[in-house]
Amino acid sequence: MCRAAGAPPRILPPLALLLLAALQQAPIKAACEDMCKTGFPEDVHSAVVSRSVHGGQPLLNVRFQSCDGNKKIHFGSSEPEDFRIDEDGVVYAERSFQLSAEPTEFVVSAQDKETQEEWQMRVKLTPEPAFTGASEKDQKKTEDIIFPWQQYKHSSHLKRQKRDWVIPPINLPENSRGPFPQELVRIRSDRDKSLSLRYSVTGPGADQPPTGIFIINPISGQLSVTKPLDREQIASFHLRAHAVDVNGNQVENPIDIVINVIDMNDNRPEFLHQVWNGTVPEGSKPGTYVMTVTAIDADDPNAQNGMLRYRILSQAPSTPSPNMFTINNETGDIITVAAGLDREKVQQYTLIIQATDMEGNPTYGLSNTATAVITVTDVNDNPPEFTAMTFYGEVPENRVDVIVANLTVTDKDQPHTPAWNAMYRMTGGDPTGRFTILTDPNSNDGLVTVVKPIDFETNRMFVLTVAAENQVPLAKGIQHPPQSTATVSITVIDVNESPYFVPNPKLVRQEEGLLAGSMLTTFTAQDPDRYMQQTSLRYSKLSDPANWLKIDPINGQITTTAVLDRESIYVQNNMYNATFLASDNGIPPMSGTGTLQIYLLDINDNAPQVNPKEATTCETLQPNAINITAVDPDIDPNAGPFAFELPDTPPSIKRNWTIVRISGDHAQLSLRIRFLEAGIYDVPIVITDSGNPHASSTSVLKVKVCQCDINGDCTDVDRIVGAGLGTGAIIAILLCIIILLILVLMFVVWMKRRDKERQAKQLLIDPEDDVRDNILKYDEEGGGEEDQDYDLSQLQQPDTVEPDAIKPVGIRRLDERPIHAEPQYPVRSAAPHPGDIGDFINEGLKAADNDPTAPPYDSLLVFDYEGSGSTAGSLSSLNSSSSGGEQDYDYLNDWGPRFKKLADMYGGGDD
Repeated sequence: MCRAAGAPPRILPPLALLLLAALQQAPIKAACEDMCKTGFPEDVHSAVVSRSVHGGQPLLNVRFQSCDGNKKIHFGSSEPEDFRIDEDGVVYAERSFQLSAEPTEFVVSAQDKETQEEWQMRVKLTPEPAFTGASEKDQKKTEDIIFPWQQYKHSSHLKRQKRDWVIPPINLPENSRGPFPQELVRIRSDRDKSLSLRYSVTGPGADQPPTGIFIINPISGQLSVTKPLDREQIASFHLRAHAVDVNGNQVENPIDIVINVIDMNDNRPEFLHQVWNGTVPEGSKPGTYVMTVTAIDADDPNAQNGMLRYRILSQAPSTPSPNMFTINNETGDIITVAAGLDREKVQQYTLIIQATDMEGNPTYGLSNTATAVITVTDVNDNPPEFTAMTFYGEVPENRVDVIVANLTVTDKDQPHTPAWNAMYRMTGGDPTGRFTILTDPNSNDGLVTVVKPIDFETNRMFVLTVAAENQVPLAKGIQHPPQSTATVSITVIDVNESPYFVPNPKLVRQEEGLLAGSMLTTFTAQDPDRYMQQTSLRYSKLSDPANWLKIDPINGQITTTAVLDRESIYVQNNMYNATFLASDNGIPPMSGTGTLQIYLLDINDNAPQVNPKEATTCETLQPNAINITAVDPDIDPNAGPFAFELPDTPPSIKRNWTIVRISGDHAQLSLRIRFLEAGIYDVPIVITDSGNPHASSTSVLKVKVCQCDINGDCTDVDRIVGAGLGTGAIIAILLCIIILLILVLMFVVWMKRRDKERQAKQLLIDPEDDVRDNILKYDEEGGGEEDQDYDLSQLQQPDTVEPDAIKPVGIRRLDERPIHAEPQYPVRSAAPHPGDIGDFINEGLKAADNDPTAPPYDSLLVFDYEGSGSTAGSLSSLNSSSSGGEQDYDYLNDWGPRFKKLADMYGGGDD
């Protein structure tokens, strides 16, 4: 049978809660296809849902009929903040909310994405009836949820159609006592009559964590819960039921099952803070907001279990009224309800706040408490008040930054706040601004301070009028009391003041050249202490750079001690400064200084001079004149313009030279003749200034005449002189060259003498007598001296081996080059008597002392090779055991400085 479009959906009978399914039917006959019309099958769609709607909960399916299956339809909602529609037509709740008793309506729209054609349908949601309880028999009865049936047609003209159910949520109270497992609903397919089916359920709470909460009988499809639920942990479960045959093939499309956990009042309200702190200004009017306290309840906030109400249980202290505050029972806002808040009387209030759920039901609601501490903040309702009507102080004259009086005030406001901090101002008695009043930040006292010096001779006492006020204005309605003003009486103390010169500085105009002993001026001072018994002042000189002046200590008359010279280095810009001191005899004595400025007027006391003193020119007549300048220490009119001329004597000056003035201060000197031999010439020039009377002088210009190249420049040495080297510079260069040559000569002489000393460091003895020559060849490398056969007897008496007659006289060692005639040395005796040896050494010493090139006898020789040891042993130990202790070596001290060390070693000296 073909159902007309817009037929009402099939509604399943309820169990404990109503289950609503919107049935989507498809035409199964060809006649129905002929009646196809694109759009919603009905204008208004009604559905019954639970009163509590949770975010993400599916509510119903909207059915849209499209004659062209290729259309792409987009669904929309007129209340997108509450409802959203997926592409498959399922309507979901966008947020959690509570349905009112009246039906909730909104519009669902469908739009073709290609043609932009749009269709609309109105949806009406009605809340399900409230749960009123049922008998134990009804509670045990479960409702069947039947899978949408599928119909297959073998005709090629028919398509497979389905009808989908939207299962209303199953509401299950939390904290149920069982017994468990508790049956909820039975899942069944209408094909279980012809097939053997198996049922299963998936999703969080079934086969996903937390697993095992919901189970299903695979044969009967009975869905059950296994333990109590806690809404505060999981508020809803989204499960999916499946039906398969014995081979595991899906025979039905899965259906979604939503299980909502119904809230129970099992949680007390909890305040966010156990102690709440707030403030309120004193004197606040009733209705002034103070603070907000907040509590939360883990139960459903949209149900009575989570709806809180606040109230104040107690207030401490209870003055001036036991009900100074009230609280909004829904929002927790605390406000004032009575006047009389005074911080100076009560600084803090403590309130006990109670929060109760079940909308504040005292019988069934759960409660909790918290403490609200309200601090009364200070406002400026107390002005500062002086502790006395008159304050006194004193100050020495001419003193500044001195505290002369302390002004004390009292203020009942909170210390160290703008309402307590005092500010002072003078309202009279100080027209010249000699005083100021600062505030001590710790004590709040007013410190009267002198900022300008006070003269006792002018003012001996001040009477100030002072007012005090706070940093912030007084609260409205508060007036300043009379104690906010006071007077300050200040006495000035007379002290000994320093005398002062009048005028200071004193300017005197005087021509230079004033002779010593002349009276210049009188420079006196005054003493400001008119009321002190003091003698006259005494004067002395403090600073006189050129030592030109002296001052009379009694009358201050200044006279000169030297000639005043304007051109002195101590005069700057024609001004000479001297400082004088005036002292009194007060207690303590005081002194003052004064400056005398002498403006020196110029006189013509300096003759002009030529500048520069030296010049260079060529020996031939060329346009290379010498420019000269006249220099005069005097100033106008005793200086330029100057007159330049050459003297008449000697005649060669005017014959060889000529001078031409080119300006008031400059002139040119040039050759008059065609050629002047190169050399240095002194050219006197007479220069006269413009003073009255005139002053003139003859200045000598040293001119270097030199040979010049085609460019007019001096060549060779003359070129250096012309470049600016004067006579002094040339002399300095010559001295440096001479000193350098002397140093080189001394170094050569020292090197020659050193070479002679090195060649003469051998003993002046015959090579046959020198036992040190009896050694190995220098460049021979061997095993040492022990592998040679030496005749050690040579060490005892070398002269006994070979007679004196066969020795060649004057033969020296091969490593010594003779420089001078060889001296004749005495022949040593063969007798080993110590006296003979002494005579021999004495004669050899005399010969060596007379020969400046002879080396000392005990000079060392450096050998290329030293063996591992010598069979001869140490030379210092020869005959030491037999005669060393008996020998007297004191005579070695008489042999001169060359044997001093030997005399000290063997003669028992200090060293």
